[in-house]
Amino acid sequence: MGKGEFAAASLQKKRKKWRWKSKKLKKRMLKSKEEYDPLEGAPQARGIVLEKRTVEAKQPNSALRKCVRVQLIKNGKQLTALAPKDGAIKFIDEHDEVIVSGIGGAQGGPYGDLWGVKYKVTHVNNQPLEMLRRGKIEKMKR
Repeated sequence: MGKGEFAAASLQKKRKKWRWKSKKLKKRMLKSKEEYDPLEGAPQARGIVLEKRTVEAKQPNSALRKCVRVQLIKNGKQLTALAPKDGAIKFIDEHDEVIVSGIGGAQGGPYGDLWGVKYKVTHVNNQPLEMLRRGKIEKMKR
């Protein structure tokens, strides 16, 4: 590798070639997140609850996490979203309108000990789930 007076061109060329080894750059430039993400790159999305279900936690935990199956309004794709914290599932019924957002796993992957659950419910019928859970407000009927 030349380090002389006229080496800038070759150094730039090498830098351009090797930056594609970065996972972050590749994902951003090829827009693979938008392609495979049901939310299509958006931070949140609205959907309709199809069913309530439980998901078994990965080893060594043995819990049944409370989740809901949601169909997104914007594109009709289905996903599984977690109802976070204790007793939150009681406030979510079938056919309710919910807002889901990413759960914050590493590199957009699943969170903690949940298989394939990448999203969580934040609002039910335009009311914050946390406020419903604490008893500050009552659930609005659609």
